[in-house]
Amino acid sequence: MIKAPYHDRLQRAQQMMAEINLDVLLITNRENLIYFTGLTQIECLAVIIPRQGEPCAVTLWLDAGYVGNETGIKTYGYQFPGESLVSKTVEQIKAYGYTEPSIGFERYFVGFAVYDTLRHHFPENGFKNAGDLFYRLRAVKDAGEIEYMREAGRIAVQGMAAAVQAVVSGVRELDVLAEAEYAMLKAGSGGSPFRPQVVSGSRSLLTHPCASSKKIETGEIVVIHLGATYEGYCAKLCRTVAVGDIGDDKRAVYELLLKAQTAAVAALKPGIAVAEVDAAAREIVEACGYGKSFLDVIGYGVGIRQSEFYPIIGKGRNERIEAGMVVDLLLPTIYRQDIGGPRVTDCIYVANNGSELLTNYPRQLMQAY
Repeated sequence: MIKAPYHDRLQRAQQMMAEINLDVLLITNRENLIYFTGLTQIECLAVIIPRQGEPCAVTLWLDAGYVGNETGIKTYGYQFPGESLVSKTVEQIKAYGYTEPSIGFERYFVGFAVYDTLRHHFPENGFKNAGDLFYRLRAVKDAGEIEYMREAGRIAVQGMAAAVQAVVSGVRELDVLAEAEYAMLKAGSGGSPFRPQVVSGSRSLLTHPCASSKKIETGEIVVIHLGATYEGYCAKLCRTVAVGDIGDDKRAVYELLLKAQTAAVAALKPGIAVAEVDAAAREIVEACGYGKSFLDVIGYGVGIRQSEFYPIIGKGRNERIEAGMVVDLLLPTIYRQDIGGPRVTDCIYVANNGSELLTNYPRQLMQAY
């Protein structure tokens, strides 16, 4: 028997498959494998969900007993090199009785060998993008998922405390990151869910920067964006440190963003449209004349990924916040070369009785020398 809560998740997936006329969901991506099995210590695994009937798993024969015992999902082993993950997957899809199935794929990468073998056995016009299905399914968390994310938040906060303490003029960005990563690993993190950011000066305006060997200088801001994982689930936060005197303009920008974040978090409640949450922050930014220097998206869902793509909190979006969601706010800075760069971001759990900050760390502009 498939164990809880994975039985319920698999059943909900089948209900959503019926709504969009999918015959099979093929899951090979680590994130969704964690969601449907709870396993984080496994490679070479696929889960096959038929629209009707019992899902199954395929893995190396050495691990088949472990997967089956841990999950309760009927698991078939393959013996490499005579067999492969995809050859056994094809065998099981056919065993369900499908000859021309519509197969839903995850949003991200599918290995060419997997795709190539599948298209030699099934019509390619039946291959569908099921990325939205997975994100919608994962958007509302159960109590166990929230506990994992609380723990990830606690760990991430320890990393932030270590990073802030390490910031001084003359130290490298990488040295600050090393202190943060060490603190998080010691606290129980399974690793960062993204390339962590410790960026200073003009580098804070890059789109996706990461820590480098650049030395931090007096008069610069340092943006620290960290994440931690626990049992496959993540939490993240971003803070800004001023090194010496950064000038009144940059301080004012940080205070503006902090005010906008506070307003957006206050607006979070079940049933509210994400566009209204965005507007709560955007109105504050626009009132100060920075609307054209602010992104159209201010937050995402958070869960197994650091940025789940449901809900997306932004201008003109039509998703609605639901109880059980976890979102991060406030992603953007003010994108202006002269004053931009400071940032503040937190993970917030939306419950029926109010919101809970999962990354509880001081939010004021930090000061270093």
